[in-house]
Amino acid sequence: MGVPATGTRSARDHALAVLRIRGAAFAVALLPTAAAVILVTGGATGHIGGGWSGLRWALVLVAVVALAAGAATTTVIARARTAISPTVPVEERSAPDLYRLIRDLSDRLDVPAPAALALTPDCDSWLEDRGGDSPVLVIGSPFLWWMRVAELRALLAPVVAGTGPSAHPDIAAARRVVRALDAAVAHERVGWLARLLLRAIGPHAAEMERLVAAAASARAQTVDYGLRIVAQEQVGLAYAGWDRLLTRVALPAWRTGRWPSRLDAGVVSALTELSRRDRLAEGFTSRLGERPACDLLEEPGAVDEQVSLLAARLFHGGPAEPGPDWSPVDWAAYPEEVVDRIWRTEAARLFAALDATEGPGGRPTLARIMDRLDKVPDRTVLAARISADAARAERRTAVPAQDTGGLIPGFPGDAAPMGFPPPPPRSGRELLADHIAAAVCCAVIDTGGAEPGLDWLDGPALLVDGERRADLTRPVLSLAEDGDAQPLRDWLATVGVRADKPVRLI
Repeated sequence: MGVPATGTRSARDHALAVLRIRGAAFAVALLPTAAAVILVTGGATGHIGGGWSGLRWALVLVAVVALAAGAATTTVIARARTAISPTVPVEERSAPDLYRLIRDLSDRLDVPAPAALALTPDCDSWLEDRGGDSPVLVIGSPFLWWMRVAELRALLAPVVAGTGPSAHPDIAAARRVVRALDAAVAHERVGWLARLLLRAIGPHAAEMERLVAAAASARAQTVDYGLRIVAQEQVGLAYAGWDRLLTRVALPAWRTGRWPSRLDAGVVSALTELSRRDRLAEGFTSRLGERPACDLLEEPGAVDEQVSLLAARLFHGGPAEPGPDWSPVDWAAYPEEVVDRIWRTEAARLFAALDATEGPGGRPTLARIMDRLDKVPDRTVLAARISADAARAERRTAVPAQDTGGLIPGFPGDAAPMGFPPPPPRSGRELLADHIAAAVCCAVIDTGGAEPGLDWLDGPALLVDGERRADLTRPVLSLAEDGDAQPLRDWLATVGVRADKPVRLI
């Protein structure tokens, strides 16, 4: 149903192979029982002589044990909880236009409409069967905010076309078998059997899904084919901007116990900036004038906040609900509440390391830093102290991973969050340079009329006279790595900051 006949037939053949393997497993489990029935019946009717009596009752015992074990195994596999992707459900009353778009698309493709819609904080979209015969359409939230309505419809056409095979009884039954076995793999008693069966049916299941996807893609070519090419180009762009926003902007906030509450709106700003810098498309401005897909939601801001909290939970391991140490932050408040706080914290750590090296009592000035870092041995000692203090602070302030009820494999625990590997550890010299730069930024803000800012692609930024200063890296590295303070003194002179003025710390 809903796919070309050839695609249905080929996928159905592999689905039937999956079901045959399952049937064979049941048959093997019932063999002792069948043999026992034959011997008992034969003995009762006189067709089998009394010499088989001992074997008959031994086989009956084996059959009872096998039946009990088979029933227990079947129950465990049937009750095993299939992993469900964490998503934000979208009710029809909160997005009637989006539901209407998907239903119109389903009608054009001549396939059943998805039972429900949900959003995921990632650049992907798929159909997910959560029990029953009707799948849920999961849509990547960055697509909804970045793409135009027509682009989103074209992008989702092949995904929605997959509801046709999902309604085919043999394919649906085969998928249920695979899901049940996959869920049972982790079970202590039946995991070995589930793995054995999965190895047997795996090639057939994989080929079935490949054929289903190919058939759905072929059917979707009749819908907005030209726009699909444009939409696929936007997928790569959205992924790049989303990754940059998470690593450079969201992660620093998450580490301080704050979560940006408008990540999807942020990705639009990030991609707009990326397109402006790289001059990606001639008609870029006119494209942004078209209706964005997030307009299909009744309250985009409220949905964005839910998705943003889920993103923090998935990619960082934070709690599922806001709290005193896990509160939202708007983009307008991000520079003051996140950037300035990070810089003040790191500057305070640098001066605490200086106090531990020199003895307490020194003033927190840039002059003190530059004078001290002229010595090589002191740079090494300071870098080691800062590394140790930063590691302790990270352990102390880390948001504990929450129990997700088995929805996310690997959580809680030390596995990397979904699709978001942890950044490589910074060396002592890199940390020292970061802390020096933070102290310089604080001094420029305190005495030079600058302010903390946000660069959508690079994260925290120092704004002097409203313009981002990106030329601080070289003089800071000269001091941190070579002990040469002159480039930093020259830089401070250009922005009108005196090195002997105290830096305000947290």
